[in-house]
Amino acid sequence: MAAIRYNEIGTTKEELLMPINLKDVQDVYKDAGDNIIFATMDLLRQDHSADLAMIQDLAEHLPAFESSLNVRYPDAGLAVAFGLSRRAWDYLFPDAPRPAELEEFQPVVGPKYTAPATPADLFFHIRAKNSAVPFELMSQVMDRIKTQVKVIDETHGFRYFEGRAIIGFVDGTENPSALDTPDYAVIGDEDPRFINGSYAFAQMYHHDMDAWNRLKTEQQEAAIGRKKFNDVELEDEDKAENAHNVVSQDNEGGVEHKIVRMNVPFSNPTEGLNGTYFIGYARHWTVTKRMLEGMFSKSDRLLDFSTPVSGELFFIPSLSVLGKIADGEEF
Repeated sequence: MAAIRYNEIGTTKEELLMPINLKDVQDVYKDAGDNIIFATMDLLRQDHSADLAMIQDLAEHLPAFESSLNVRYPDAGLAVAFGLSRRAWDYLFPDAPRPAELEEFQPVVGPKYTAPATPADLFFHIRAKNSAVPFELMSQVMDRIKTQVKVIDETHGFRYFEGRAIIGFVDGTENPSALDTPDYAVIGDEDPRFINGSYAFAQMYHHDMDAWNRLKTEQQEAAIGRKKFNDVELEDEDKAENAHNVVSQDNEGGVEHKIVRMNVPFSNPTEGLNGTYFIGYARHWTVTKRMLEGMFSKSDRLLDFSTPVSGELFFIPSLSVLGKIADGEEF
């Protein structure tokens, strides 16, 4: 039986999370961090056996690297999520079962805007309070894999004032409560082989800050659907018809479904490049997918100022599945 929502039955946190085992889960439901590295890569695909051996070696050493750094720097709050796309999974493990909802992300085409698909094999999301710690972990990882991968993107993000997005609004307001986040982000026994894993959707946006800042505060608030200063939600009549917090909801079956967002600002100020790296961790990829379809089919007002430049879906294995990969065991 799938886990039941805490606020529906008033049970304990431990009972809520059964059968999910949080000790087996990568960092897919915790804080987005203060200093962040995102990286996506492709396997070179010159030698399947060598590529598989490299991934097995990475699966073995990555948890140890993280553990060592947490021992050395216990106050840094290091958190790591590593994942593989559908095409990487099929290439590396052609005869193995795959996670039930892992698919190749396809562009989401709306009447005005399109969410592009930018294929990648590997995904890293590393964050900590101290910027040196993500650097150290990413360096250790690259020492083991750099000869067999091509880096597609590396983006360094940061925590903005009061946890706000770079456009000035508090981010993550629509996330589930702290007690509920694992239940929305972590796969349960509906897919028992891959329980304690997660689906991560990674999408980068560039913002036209000049155009956005020309709007009056009231116009920005109508576009987002919330007050800018105190984050209070607007009344429906005060929102734009295509306000972000309206069209990005998933209300399939008359019930609001949620994911865990860990959106992060990034910027190259001298180049005038400002953006948001959107990360959605979900128990069910279909929820994130419906949110994207709502945003683009209804021409989310925020898209008038925000251009998506990348998009890919990744499966974040549990630690036990990483262990099976490292040992060459069947899933």
